[in-house]
Amino acid sequence: MAAEIVNPRSDAGSDQASAGPAHTGNESTEEPFDPAFALHRGGKMAVQATVPVRDKDDLSLAYTPGVAKVCSAIAENPELVHDYTWKSSVVAVVTDGTAVLGLGDIGPEASLPVMEGKAILFKQFGGVDAVPLALATTDTDEIIETVVRLAPSFGGVNLEDISAPRCFEIERRLQERLDIPVFHDDQHGTAVVTLAALKNAAKLSGRTLGELRGVISGAGAAGVAIAKFLLEAGLGDVAVADRKGIVSRDRDDLTDVKRELAEITNKAGISGSLEAALAGADVFIGVSGGTVPEPAVASMAPGAFVFAMANPNPEVHPDVAHKYAAVVATGRSDFPNQINNVLAFPGIFAGALQVRASRITEGMKIAAADALAAVVGDDLAADLVIPSPFDERVAPAVTAAVAAAARAEGVARR
Repeated sequence: MAAEIVNPRSDAGSDQASAGPAHTGNESTEEPFDPAFALHRGGKMAVQATVPVRDKDDLSLAYTPGVAKVCSAIAENPELVHDYTWKSSVVAVVTDGTAVLGLGDIGPEASLPVMEGKAILFKQFGGVDAVPLALATTDTDEIIETVVRLAPSFGGVNLEDISAPRCFEIERRLQERLDIPVFHDDQHGTAVVTLAALKNAAKLSGRTLGELRGVISGAGAAGVAIAKFLLEAGLGDVAVADRKGIVSRDRDDLTDVKRELAEITNKAGISGSLEAALAGADVFIGVSGGTVPEPAVASMAPGAFVFAMANPNPEVHPDVAHKYAAVVATGRSDFPNQINNVLAFPGIFAGALQVRASRITEGMKIAAADALAAVVGDDLAADLVIPSPFDERVAPAVTAAVAAAARAEGVARR
């Protein structure tokens, strides 16, 4: 029996949708009619059948005895599971609740509203069903084993809000063990959208990526992935800063991930502070929070790009950034050029599932970034280097590009 994950709100004016938190004796300190609580009451999603069960004939087909024929066919030919179940169109959204939004380690239960939100974005923007799975463990091996055992039910796995550095190992090992796409969106979704925006910013200024030197604030999941991805795409050079300064070979306090990063970044050999690295830099990418002093922004090269993506407070406020930068982007929806992962992950998974890809390759991600950048087209301007999440051209363009790239790279199975 197939099913479709849907937004259960059939009547936005209903009493259920408008009520605040229930009074249980353990009330939250939030206002009782806060609209956020009103929207979340009862959850943001439900499961709905896509076939009718109206009478005994329907029942005999959807369940016993009719279902036995389908089960037997799949047992004889496991590939049929893609045709006769929902597997080929559903993604598991997996978290342990250790790195949620700007909230940090809040645990699996508290992470569920975010995972539900991710699932409905998959459906809304990519037509992909998704199931939130919040795991009651932070042990790397346990997370991996749990996902491996759940994998037969899903066509792909979206890892979400798992803290670094465990997220790198979890993704790598799951990719090695599973033959379905495994994608840590905090890393790669952010990197894809950043590359798309940077390509258009460079185009607008008449430069190539190879002519640019970048500085990334933040050496967590997003910062590491962005650095690697931009270099793969041809960026001239990039230095990455953590709380202790620039990640460089001369530091003796680096984790394994950061040591690897130091080997491939910072060709200029910069050491010291983020502020020092920004002098003469062409690109700033913020994925860490904190605040970058205005004099450091002013020291960047003429015609610089500032992508200050921390939420809710960008590392450089747009009003400050616009004094010195030719293109400014943030992670917020109330400023132009929002770097939002929803521009990437629905289409990436839709494309991968469409061709039953065994994994998501670097080429598929670059294809997604190129397609996303191309959507802007002739509308390219300083305040429009990346399309809106509500541009209906986005998901189809990314889906088609990713599917084509999967076929070209030999990871498509249809």
